[in-house]
Amino acid sequence: MRVISILIVASGLLARCGSKDCCGPPPGPTPVNFTMSSWSVNNIAAQNSYYNVNRNPVVKLKFNSIINRSSVATSISFSDNSGSTINSNVTYESSDSVVILQPSAPLNFLSKYWIVVTNTLKSTNGGNLVSGINLPLFTTIDSSRKFPAISDDALLDLVQKQTFKYFWDFGHPVSGLARERSNGDNNVVTSGGSGFGIMAIPVAINRNFITRAEGLARMQKIVGFLKTTPPRFHGAFSHWMNGSTGAVVPFASNDNGADLVETSFLMMGLLTARQYFNAADPAETTLRNDINTLWNEVEWDWFRQNGKKVLYWNWSPNFGWAVNVPVQGWNECLITYVLAASSTTHGIPKAVYDSGYTRNGAIRNGNSYLGYPLPLGPAFGGPLFFEHYSFLGINPKSLTDANANYETQTTNHTLINYTYCRNNPLNYFGYSDSVWGLTASDIPNGYTASSPTNDVGVIAPTGAISSIPYTPTESLKALKFFYYVLGDRLWSDYGFRDAFSLKEIWFAGSYLAIDQGPIIVMIENHRTALLWNLFTSCPEVKAGMLSLGFSAPYL
Repeated sequence: MRVISILIVASGLLARCGSKDCCGPPPGPTPVNFTMSSWSVNNIAAQNSYYNVNRNPVVKLKFNSIINRSSVATSISFSDNSGSTINSNVTYESSDSVVILQPSAPLNFLSKYWIVVTNTLKSTNGGNLVSGINLPLFTTIDSSRKFPAISDDALLDLVQKQTFKYFWDFGHPVSGLARERSNGDNNVVTSGGSGFGIMAIPVAINRNFITRAEGLARMQKIVGFLKTTPPRFHGAFSHWMNGSTGAVVPFASNDNGADLVETSFLMMGLLTARQYFNAADPAETTLRNDINTLWNEVEWDWFRQNGKKVLYWNWSPNFGWAVNVPVQGWNECLITYVLAASSTTHGIPKAVYDSGYTRNGAIRNGNSYLGYPLPLGPAFGGPLFFEHYSFLGINPKSLTDANANYETQTTNHTLINYTYCRNNPLNYFGYSDSVWGLTASDIPNGYTASSPTNDVGVIAPTGAISSIPYTPTESLKALKFFYYVLGDRLWSDYGFRDAFSLKEIWFAGSYLAIDQGPIIVMIENHRTALLWNLFTSCPEVKAGMLSLGFSAPYL
C-alpha cells in the first residue's frame, strides 16, 4: 500500500508540473548583441560626414536586429553643434530593424548637426548595440543675397571704408597704433600692422572717409609716440609693444627686442605718409622731419651680424642673436632689403641682397604649377601674403631684375592659389572659383600660414581680396560671394572677419591688423595705384631699388 501511495503522489506532481501553474514560463531566448549594418542620409549611404545636406534630411539607420522602440528616445539623438536637441519625427521600417529620423522643422542653413547612436540601444530580445556612431551633418549654404546689390565701385568703397574702421575706430587711444588683433589684449599693438594701417590713412582721406586734418592728427599722434615712448634697438622696433607705455611685448622665446622685418613694414608706411603729407605748412613739415628722424636712425647694416652678407630678423638686448633667423627669400621680406638698400645712413650693398635674400639665385623656382610658371619661391608659391606685404608699396607691374619678372610672379602665384582652390583636390566643402584665398590667418583653435601645400580647409578673405591688382576678375568674384552670400556670417564691424571654414562651419570672431590692412591698400592700388605711386616716389627708394638691379618705368 505504501508503494502505491508514493506512486500516486508522484503521478500527481508530474501532472501538476505539466500545467502552466507548476514551474512558471519557459525561459526566453538568450539576448544577442547586434550591430548597425548601414546608414544613409537622403539615400546617400555610409559616409563618415555629410555635407551640403538639405534642411529636411531623411536619416535612415539600419540594424541587423529588431529594435526595441522604448530604447530609441534615450539612445538615438539628433542635435545641433551646441548639443541642443532637434525635435524629430521617428518612424520605422523593415519590421523595426530600420529607424528613420526627420527633423520636424527645417534645419538652419550652413550649420553643423549630429546624429548620435549610443550602445544603450536595445533589441527586442534584450541585446545591446555593439558600437555606436557620431555622424556629423553639414547643411547647405543659403545662396540668397544678404544685402542689396550695389555697383562694383560702391562695393569696393564700402569694403575699404568698413575695413578702415579697424585702424581708425579700434586704433589704440594713446599711441594711435594698430592693435594686433581684435580678440586679444587690447593694449598690444603691432609694428608691422601699424605700418599697413598708416598706409590706409591716405586712402581714407582721398575717399572722404576722414578729413586731411583728421588724418594728419592721427599721424602726429603715431609719430610722436614712436619718437618718444617705445624702446628702439639700433633704430628698430619690436614686433609687439604696449600701446600705452611702449614697453616691448615679447613675440616669442628670446624675442624681446628688435624685429627688422616688422620695422620695415612700419617704415614703408611712414615713408608713404611722408610723401602724402607734402604741404609746406609747419604741421606737415614737422611730421615729415619726424618721420625722417625715425627712418634715418634704423641701422639696417648693423643687422648683418658683424658684416655677414645677409640680414638677420631679430636681436635682443638680453639674448643677442639667439633667434638667429636670416632674412632670406622668397617670402614677405623683399621690402626689408629694398629699404636697407635705400637707407642713406645705414645702407647695405647689393652683395648682401644677392647672397642673403636671393641666396645667389637659389630663390628661383622656374617650374610650372597647375599650368602657371612660377619664377620664384617654394612649390605652388606658398601663402598669398608673400605677394601682398612687400607689394603694398613696391609696384610689381613691369618690375624686373636678374631673378624674375615680378608682375609674372605676383600674378601667377595668385592664379596657382586660385586654381588650386577651384580644383579642390582635397574635396573640401565650399571651395570654388568664388571661395579661395589661402594665406596666413586664424584657424579653429590656432593660426597657420595656409597654402596649397598646407591646406586645412580655411579661407581668409584677405587672400583673394588683397590679390585684386593681380587677378581683378577672380578677386572681385570672391569678394562679392563673401559679401552677398556669406555676409550674414562674415561681414561685421570692421569688414570681413579674419577667416572661415565651410568644411567646419566656422567663422572667426577675430580681425587681425596684418590681414585687414592689405585689403584697404591693395584695393586702392588696383583702383588708383595711390600707395604704389606714393612709396615709389621716395627718392631714396628709387635709388635703393636701382642699386639692387631692379628695373621699372617708375625708377
